Amino acid sequence: MEKRIKRVIFTCGGTAGHVNPAIALAQLMHEKDPDTEFLFVGAERGLEKDLIPKAGYAFRTVHISSFHRSLRPREIRHNAISVCNLMRAPREARGILREFQPDVVVGTGGYASFPMVKAAAKAGIPTAVHESNMVPGLTTEMLEPFADRIMVGFESCRKHYRHPDKVIVTGTPVRGDFFALTRAEAKRRLGVDDGRPLVVSFWGSLGASGMNRQMADFLALETAKEPFHHIHGAGGSGYPAICRLLREKGVDLEKHPALQVREYIYDMAVVMRAADLVICRAGASTISELTALGVPALIVPSPYVTNNHQEKNARVLEEAGGAVVLPEKDCSGQALFQAACGILRDGARRADMEKAMASLGIRDATERIYQTVLEICQ
Repeated sequence: MEKRIKRVIFTCGGTAGHVNPAIALAQLMHEKDPDTEFLFVGAERGLEKDLIPKAGYAFRTVHISSFHRSLRPREIRHNAISVCNLMRAPREARGILREFQPDVVVGTGGYASFPMVKAAAKAGIPTAVHESNMVPGLTTEMLEPFADRIMVGFESCRKHYRHPDKVIVTGTPVRGDFFALTRAEAKRRLGVDDGRPLVVSFWGSLGASGMNRQMADFLALETAKEPFHHIHGAGGSGYPAICRLLREKGVDLEKHPALQVREYIYDMAVVMRAADLVICRAGASTISELTALGVPALIVPSPYVTNNHQEKNARVLEEAGGAVVLPEKDCSGQALFQAACGILRDGARRADMEKAMASLGIRDATERIYQTVLEICQ
């Protein structure tokens, strides 16, 4: 008879890509057993402090902060505080464990997960860590000796770990609404079902201003013939700037209904489902969505992230044949436009890219993670 999991601690933070897998697993575990209790633990200043309470879960904090690789006085002061926090956090983590008495502790990324997972392992509580990037981040590297299981997105991730026997390929959870419609249904809902392909583009916050300038050049080139539909998410700070750049280029978007520039793509699940090509960065959440949906991609990895993990994420898709990778230093609106046209004009190539991308996708990632957690609790 399986042991019932009564209480679970999820520990995560830093980005939505770390928080969302934990929320997805908590939702599934609640569906399986509504009596299960959950506690999320993160950093007091992290994004998680807003995301998790909005999702309806109890949230506690530990004093933990990142380390910056710089010798500037401001960064040295920051790192001194981080050292103090690193000494303080284990005591706080042990206190949370004594109070909540979890059956299992699951870390899904971010430096906030380090003290909780390590303290749980030392207390003999089953632990698992989910790493959504191709290569392990510093926190995952530090936790590998302590965790019972390391859950990763792709089989090729296994080679990056010192204990490959601990590694389980689960994929990264993707919200269920991404699969609610077929591509044809999504196109009809968006009004882009006239036979022309749909290009969807968006950038993360890091370096987005430069890429939005290039996207203005891309959109201007499209206006000559409007060979495809295009939905671009510029972001809050990028939207006024890209609209100004387009006006300076003489582009009136009202005269080009096939081209949409939005501040935010709020209906991302529908838009991504309808896409024939996505132009984007290579964050872990985006990578999992592209592979689960089987959508070809033109990827410009952010060069501003630690350990260059976005390029490593993107190269996995490129090596499989599902994506084309353009380093930002080699990028321009013209280069992006030509690359997109090359993919969309070649039906056989696009079909091969779709097949290659889908071969990497794991749609039941949340269930796989759940089964892994059950296994270590038995």
